Amino acid sequence: MNQSIIKLLKYLFYSLLLIFALYLGINYRNLANQKHYVVNVSNKLEEVLYHINTKYVDTVNNNQLMERAITSMLESLDPHSTYSTAEENKKQQEVLDGAFEGIGIQFNIINDTIMVINTTSGGPSEKAGIRTGDRIIEVNSEKVAKVGITNEEVLKKLRGKKGTTVQISILRPGISTLLPYTITRDVIETHSVDIAYMIQPKTGYIKINQFGGTTVSEFETALENLIQKGMKKLILDLQGNSGGYLEAALQICDHFLKRGELILYTEGEHTETEKFHATSKGLFEDGELIILIDEFSASASEIVAGAVQDNDRGTVVGRRSFGKGLVQRLITLSDGSTLRLTIARYHTPSGRSIQRSYKKGVEAYYDDFIKRYGENSSLEEKAPQDEEELLQYKTKKGRTVYGGGGILPDIVVPLDTTTFSESFKALLNSSLLIEFCLNYSTNNHRELKSRYRSAIHFVKNMRIHDSMIQDYINFYQNKNNKKDIIINNKEKEELRHWLKALIGRNLYQNEAFYPILNEKDPIVQRALKVK
Repeated sequence: MNQSIIKLLKYLFYSLLLIFALYLGINYRNLANQKHYVVNVSNKLEEVLYHINTKYVDTVNNNQLMERAITSMLESLDPHSTYSTAEENKKQQEVLDGAFEGIGIQFNIINDTIMVINTTSGGPSEKAGIRTGDRIIEVNSEKVAKVGITNEEVLKKLRGKKGTTVQISILRPGISTLLPYTITRDVIETHSVDIAYMIQPKTGYIKINQFGGTTVSEFETALENLIQKGMKKLILDLQGNSGGYLEAALQICDHFLKRGELILYTEGEHTETEKFHATSKGLFEDGELIILIDEFSASASEIVAGAVQDNDRGTVVGRRSFGKGLVQRLITLSDGSTLRLTIARYHTPSGRSIQRSYKKGVEAYYDDFIKRYGENSSLEEKAPQDEEELLQYKTKKGRTVYGGGGILPDIVVPLDTTTFSESFKALLNSSLLIEFCLNYSTNNHRELKSRYRSAIHFVKNMRIHDSMIQDYINFYQNKNNKKDIIINNKEKEELRHWLKALIGRNLYQNEAFYPILNEKDPIVQRALKVK
């Protein structure tokens, strides 16, 4: 074949390729530039690895180097784009979908420190006294903070066979000393609805701890039961709920909003705008609705609160939520590892971006949250100061709401900043309180069950006398070789409240535990006053 024919065929081929590219709406030049850029970056990485492998003073693990490089790249993008090995991904999925053996916490590594994002309801960690916001500093006497620990390493240390124990030391906001806990691992069966009950004659209360695979069915069962009991007003408690499946949040909203009302929309540089609307007839579209949130309510929780607020469907009570409004797509790589890559942002119906700003970097992003939760002496509602918070949006009925990330409640309840002595904080937060209550419940189980034949009866009639408070103080002092711990009246009432709640949980699980806690929860109590 002569050269002129070859040139003609090449010309025709490239012409057809260009036409095809234009037909698909692709900018051919940009595509070529992007490909050239990827090739250059790939070559540079290979070049660096070559020099490391041929010149570095010690032997290296190439897989480990590459995984750290990937992690660093993603961290430079935003706080929620992450990389997971195949094994990590499997274990993380179990938290939402199934049962596993471990201590029952959800965690994030924030500023090189393990932070508890949530505890599994009824799980070993919750029973031991671990709380959302606790930071794990030591595991089995080994320091795990500020040592570059990975998700996989955390899971290896905390997961284990049922019946085995793990010792952890945690740092809790507002307490300067490490708190030691011994946790016995167990089979963790995940449930989304902690409790559903009539908190007042016409008012129902449902607490959801996460948006998982069973959330919708659990919620629908709870909602139907409360409606049958005459519920006209619903308090949906999303405090401490760190999120989960988008689809679960959408279906929960569907029970509150009328067909066609906007729930949220997403926007991204490389994704089309997608809108999500309420569809079928919901179970509770007309009754009075109150949503409770706090600084640990994130993602799917914020979607529900934002949709209810912007559609003027109900009242949001509590404190500004976390501000996690980035959409991640799960991308599986060739070796089974995964990227959770941010592809879009969530926006509430009024147009607010849920995502809190991370312009100053990931470390500053989480430092801001820790400071806001652990050190802020007053989270009262105030005029917006931040540039993004100055952005005003309008709800369906024209009420003003503000941007700035997260959902600012309609009614803000300040963080309880009651000042307790350091000795009392140690007394109240000690794992010995859990042990004391368990011993008391076990030793007096038959008598207690005979006296209080139901959770409701226990909540209404059980009294913690001063003598039991002193018994616990003596128990704590003997175990810690301390003497003469003195508490004031306010501290005594706080301890009385927790003794009753923990004993109630031992006897009747969440059916007694949460109603007792809610008696003094300032956000719940404020919600009950909403007219």
